Amino acid sequence: MMQSVMEWPAKSPLPDSDVEHPALYHLLDVAAVAEVLIEPFPFSPPLKQAFVALVGLHDLGKFSESFRAMLREGIAQEFRHWELTEIFLYEKDEYLEEWLGGEEDVRRCLYASIAGHHGRPPKVSLQGDKYDECLEQFGEGAESASEVLELFRTLWPEASLAELNEEDAIRLSWWLPGFCTAADWVGSNTFYFPPLAPGLEPQVYLEKARETARKAVQEVGLGSTSARDEALFSFALRPLQTACVDVPLPDGPSLVILEAETGAGKTEAALLLAQRMALAGKGRGLFFALPTMATADAMFERVKQSIGKMFDKPTLTLAHGRAGLSVPFQDLVLGQSRTGEDVPHDKVTSSAWLAHDNRRALLADVGVGTIDQALLSVLPVRFQTLRHYGLSSKIIVVDEVHEMGEPYIAQELVALLKMHRAMGGSAILLTATLPLTWREKLLATYGGEAQSYAYPAITVAGGEAVTAFAADERPQKGSVKVERLGTMDEAVHYLTECAAKGAACVWVRNAVDDAIAAVEVLRQQGIEARLLHARFALCDRKRLEQEVLSRVGRDGTERDGFVLVSTQIVEASLDLDFDVMVSDLAPMGSLIQRVGRLWRHMDRRPAANRPVPAPILKVLSPDPAVIEGERWLQGALGKGEWVYPLPDMWRTASVLFRTGQIEAPEGLRSLIEAVHGDEAEPVPPVLENAENERWGKDSAANNLACLNIVALGDGYRKAGNGADDARYPTRLGDETRTLMVARYTEAGLRPWAQADGSTNGDEKALWHLSELSVRVAKVAHLELPDQAAPAIQAIKKDWPQWRQASVTLCPVQEPEGDICAGLHYDRDNGLVFYNKEDEKR
Repeated sequence: MMQSVMEWPAKSPLPDSDVEHPALYHLLDVAAVAEVLIEPFPFSPPLKQAFVALVGLHDLGKFSESFRAMLREGIAQEFRHWELTEIFLYEKDEYLEEWLGGEEDVRRCLYASIAGHHGRPPKVSLQGDKYDECLEQFGEGAESASEVLELFRTLWPEASLAELNEEDAIRLSWWLPGFCTAADWVGSNTFYFPPLAPGLEPQVYLEKARETARKAVQEVGLGSTSARDEALFSFALRPLQTACVDVPLPDGPSLVILEAETGAGKTEAALLLAQRMALAGKGRGLFFALPTMATADAMFERVKQSIGKMFDKPTLTLAHGRAGLSVPFQDLVLGQSRTGEDVPHDKVTSSAWLAHDNRRALLADVGVGTIDQALLSVLPVRFQTLRHYGLSSKIIVVDEVHEMGEPYIAQELVALLKMHRAMGGSAILLTATLPLTWREKLLATYGGEAQSYAYPAITVAGGEAVTAFAADERPQKGSVKVERLGTMDEAVHYLTECAAKGAACVWVRNAVDDAIAAVEVLRQQGIEARLLHARFALCDRKRLEQEVLSRVGRDGTERDGFVLVSTQIVEASLDLDFDVMVSDLAPMGSLIQRVGRLWRHMDRRPAANRPVPAPILKVLSPDPAVIEGERWLQGALGKGEWVYPLPDMWRTASVLFRTGQIEAPEGLRSLIEAVHGDEAEPVPPVLENAENERWGKDSAANNLACLNIVALGDGYRKAGNGADDARYPTRLGDETRTLMVARYTEAGLRPWAQADGSTNGDEKALWHLSELSVRVAKVAHLELPDQAAPAIQAIKKDWPQWRQASVTLCPVQEPEGDICAGLHYDRDNGLVFYNKEDEKR
């Protein structure tokens, strides 16, 4: 019976081979992988068998004359093989009912899910001419496809969908495609499943595939892990961390929100809480979601030190667009192996297979990445469901959740939490400045309600809130006095005086151009200020960040008189400790974050060892009591007046200068609510237009999010899409363009980044390290270098088309630093825009 079935190929032969792997063998390869992957999931044995069998049938459409002709003769298919799979299963539904049971709507819902394993759901009409045309594509393959169904029934005889109702099927319709994709990707790996000529009987081949599948799943890093009950830290726990050890957790999926000031140890508290959740069966791994790539890189190092104590032989990945440039991550990938049986239980590993693709990265036991990688699981983009599957077994930890309160990204996060809870997942949210209204929306995703005004707080959805904490015996900085500076000259004079006293100083500016201008003025005053912002090539930014950390980090040295001018990137990405701080006016939440870098490590640098007597935040701002027009900020902040919503800026100034201090933690809640909460005072009449414009923008962003986020209740076939990521952004903002700076050498154009030990001379990595992003509007009027120039084409000619179109290569004329008229780059100032008649700035 199986002879004719073996004649249908799954793939073209490998180079230098004429062996076609039979489609039946491929189906069995993938089913064998699915058996291993599904083992730790809490489904009943009959349901596990049903999912495995359905996943094995994912490529049933390859038993078609059209697919075979495409492989062997290059004839394009009118319908893709995965579309044919759904149609054939739909046609054979009566037979599948006899085998799998369950309701008709349940089965048909899941057919679309396993057919959608190439990243998007099938959309061919399930009735009419197209349906009939699909069936005709099978030709004589229809008989073989029917035989495969009969074979699978004998191989998985206990498979049953009887326990599922339609609601269950819709929920699982988003999970099953990702599960199927993961199994298919491993089962298609020719290193483990090389092409094999027909010869083995299906049952014999399946047993062989099962042995291979277990080895393959383990070595690529998907072998799953289990929680370990081992002490995570050797230091004495802080009050918040101690509370996380004792806080009661409800049964089932749990959501916990940790609210505490910067420096309270929230990351370690989250790890302690996550370990308890894992031991309670609330997740078999973790995904840390951070607001930026820089914060993700920093978290990766911290997580790596602890997860070997939390999980047994865990795999770890870094998931963001520049993960390949992280030296610690690449060292982990290249230096660790999953092949040995003697891997210590606390060993943290990774694999090249996981690191190859950000989508795969979410399949590791523990992932650290940007929140964007998780949010893509609720947008109708290609392989959205693979991300959902990867996250479904994990405890999601979202750090700096207050930064995700803007309407568009907030809606995405709410959808993510709802989707995660529906699959039994748990989550932990960390924040220093969370408005109560935003906290209430987040708690509602897990059926919880806001319980307390107190701060700090540990709030468990559906459980009790912890608001009483033991006293922290460590030295405290106390209240931070707040004083207003009216002009840039006052800020420069203050910083100059403090630096002369030996203080480590920082000026946090809202706009890059303003930061560059401030550094120029300080240098004219004889202050060798450092500059840090987002318009540096990645190699220079990393270099500068390391220098800043070495000077004013937790263990920094040579602090005396050090002055840094930075944009908002110091708010969260770097663990810095300054004696003196000046900040441009910013919304209350941002200022509180910035103050967290002032007198931060009191255990290392107590008050008696500081060159200034007390922590003071100097805020560059106009007087909130004097408003002469709608552009109240004009003149005080330069281009920084446009960065944040004007109503938030005025409310912050009004409250902060009236209060005169930031007292952490006791006074933070009232400050946050006075600007970002329901308690916010009305703006003066002259600023009401700005308030209305802000409401209008927020409403538009909210509506766009509602349109973009997948309608989970509609199921995968109807609501899934498989669009390009660029059509459905995870965040709203100005369009950006990637510039890649280069230098002229005798050998032609070479990357701006210089080879060092971190790249091992890898020129591809050096080019990526030479990139920076800039708003399109900033460069639209400039005559950027001609990308058709021979020297530039010599570099870009082998790039993929999308990269050629999206990256502008910019040679830098040294030593002047000019790129084109109006644009300059150097290693100490980054990308600088200037008018032809002005000096470069």
